[in-house]
Amino acid sequence: MTANSMIESCEPLNRTKLSGGTTVPIGLVLGFWISTALFALQMSFTAYAQLRLPQVAEAFSHLGFPAWFRVELSWAKLAGVAALLIPMVPARLKEWAYAGFAITLVSALIAHFAAGDGVQAWGWAAGTGVLWVLSYFFFRRLQARAAGYAERTEDSCEPRRHT
Repeated sequence: MTANSMIESCEPLNRTKLSGGTTVPIGLVLGFWISTALFALQMSFTAYAQLRLPQVAEAFSHLGFPAWFRVELSWAKLAGVAALLIPMVPARLKEWAYAGFAITLVSALIAHFAAGDGVQAWGWAAGTGVLWVLSYFFFRRLQARAAGYAERTEDSCEPRRHT
């Protein structure tokens, strides 16, 4: 597609199409995938560490959690990461994954504060929480676009009005 045909079709160069045909700013898509990839890497690393590293198992004991909870939480994190990264997973299931991650991160902060741990212990949960906020923000923006809130009509360059 040439620049002239994009101008004629009202499609700016800095937009991309979602699978449903909705166009969105490329920055929105990039923001989502970058923040989600970083968040997924962090959650995958913590899941691996909880399953394999003895010092992480000791930290769970220090916080008062049983060993079975550490294993269960790790597998739930990996399932949540898969739900976020696989494009054909329904949005409702992704919402549940985001909710589970939010509960996990808030609970981690509460547990570390209750145990009197310093920033070296709870800082990772706080930093991961920032990545969660960014990923979820971009996810919701993309969902709003896909739902048709910013679609353009086929015969006009004006945004569609919803009544």
